[in-house]
Amino acid sequence: MAQNPNLAALSAAGVSVWLDDLSRDRLQSGNLQELIDTKSVVGVTTNPSIFQAALSKGEAYDAQVKELADRGADVDATIRTVTTDDVRNACDVLRPQWEGSDGVDGRVSIEVDPRLAHDADKTIQQAIELWKIVDRPNLFIKIPAMEEGLPAITSVLAEGISVNVTLIFSVERHRAVMDAYLAGLEAAKKAGHDLSKIHSVASFFVSRVDTEIDKRLEEIGSDEALALRGQAGVANARLAYAAYEEVFVGGDRFEALRADGARVQRPLWASTGVKNPDYSDTLYVTELVAPNTVNTMPEKTIDAVADHGVIKGDTVTGTADDAQKVFDELDAVGIDIRDVFLTLENEGVEKFEKSWQELLDETQTQLDHKK
Repeated sequence: MAQNPNLAALSAAGVSVWLDDLSRDRLQSGNLQELIDTKSVVGVTTNPSIFQAALSKGEAYDAQVKELADRGADVDATIRTVTTDDVRNACDVLRPQWEGSDGVDGRVSIEVDPRLAHDADKTIQQAIELWKIVDRPNLFIKIPAMEEGLPAITSVLAEGISVNVTLIFSVERHRAVMDAYLAGLEAAKKAGHDLSKIHSVASFFVSRVDTEIDKRLEEIGSDEALALRGQAGVANARLAYAAYEEVFVGGDRFEALRADGARVQRPLWASTGVKNPDYSDTLYVTELVAPNTVNTMPEKTIDAVADHGVIKGDTVTGTADDAQKVFDELDAVGIDIRDVFLTLENEGVEKFEKSWQELLDETQTQLDHKK
């Protein structure tokens, strides 16, 4: 089967296309394999919202949930079994992409319980447990980039476990995440782990930045403010990429680890589905093309890029000065950037906690129904 030319061009420009969705239906129907074969998909990300949606639709999980109910499994054990089974199977589907990319792609991410986001010790414990349960080398454990999560990220990497750091909104937090990654590699090296086997991505959220800042610009309402709508998300990601280059392209601390096989922590563009219908539905893909990046997209966005995305090559490298100007102008019209990022981080964890609770409720309903 031939790959879609637009998505193939995106891949050729250095962007790994990952699907931001997973369900048993996708696995059993062959849909995931079809996306790999025709849409250049080389990875999968999941989160509590995705699993909640998957479990609430159709009958794909019914037999397994009934079996677990018959065994007396509680709701937490049921969720752990069902989600890790899906992720393990997706890892197996993507194994050829993992092998063909020397471990860079072919990755599937599973998130620690978001209720643990503020508890580093419990996050570490669950990350290690999930790594052992799934038992696949192409797994990523997703850990939120809360301040309390940073030591957990370092500790989990120090165990030789690959990590997808999620819910990053600001360049300042992205720098802290890169520091946590390097500290994890340094600790892993001391512990005797093979650094070439440890991978990480830093998931930088894009569309939510525009949604929050646009709302505030509209409240200000001046011509200068309104003219800045739809610019912050891309500008923020471009500044994040410049920070990545500082650290990983010639940065002294990383260079000392590179000799031992260390890999860069790739920037991953998350939340790339466009929420404002006034903007191009491929905005957060075509404007964020750069080497050594990942773009994790809902299927709707993958289809939009396949249909009419115009890939012009690298649209990020060398854009930091212009991106900074956007933030200077936002500051000038009265946008409190620090408050924006704090709001987004708090909301991000709340949304995942809410989705997790919905997942618990949905699973409990199914368990009760199957008894």
